Amino acid sequence: MSLTVKDLEKLQEQASDYQMELIDGEIIIMSPSGLEPDEIAVEIARQLGNWVRPHRLGRVTGSSAGFKLPNAAGDVRAPDCSFIRAVRLRRTTQDFAQLIPDLAFEVVSKSDSLEKQRQKVRDYLTLGMAVGVVVDPRTQTLEVYRPNQADPTDVLKNGDVFTAPELLPGWEMEISSIWAPEFD
Repeated sequence: MSLTVKDLEKLQEQASDYQMELIDGEIIIMSPSGLEPDEIAVEIARQLGNWVRPHRLGRVTGSSAGFKLPNAAGDVRAPDCSFIRAVRLRRTTQDFAQLIPDLAFEVVSKSDSLEKQRQKVRDYLTLGMAVGVVVDPRTQTLEVYRPNQADPTDVLKNGDVFTAPELLPGWEMEISSIWAPEFD
């Protein structure tokens, strides 16, 4: 049986503590990612939001926001952090936004495979996203993907700076700034 967005919405009402996605008619309950991946996504969203809001460029969302993708299956995905330009989403919505974000970050958690996160980003790009980023806390790297590129256009590490001038003119994020501090 193929489930629908309405089924996902009902289930989320009953189990609001769980992050869920709808993929090819199947509801996938995302396993807890642990503290570090969540902290990384929150830090990216904080830095991004601190630039986007004052410049009124659009909206920054965390993993609690879902997007109903414009694919045949009508999948609903929830990137760990995403950005949507203001011209594409003028008002917030209580429902799943029916669009693909302009920029999405997927953080590899302990229960994820790196390849699974890469494929998610490639799927978003196929549907029209401008920039996708896979964040790997284990290697402390960011793989940056752009349309029509199967491989990352950049692999950034500590000491590097991530930019997306086509979406966020003037914004920079130091890679080393997103990792949880260590107190040795």
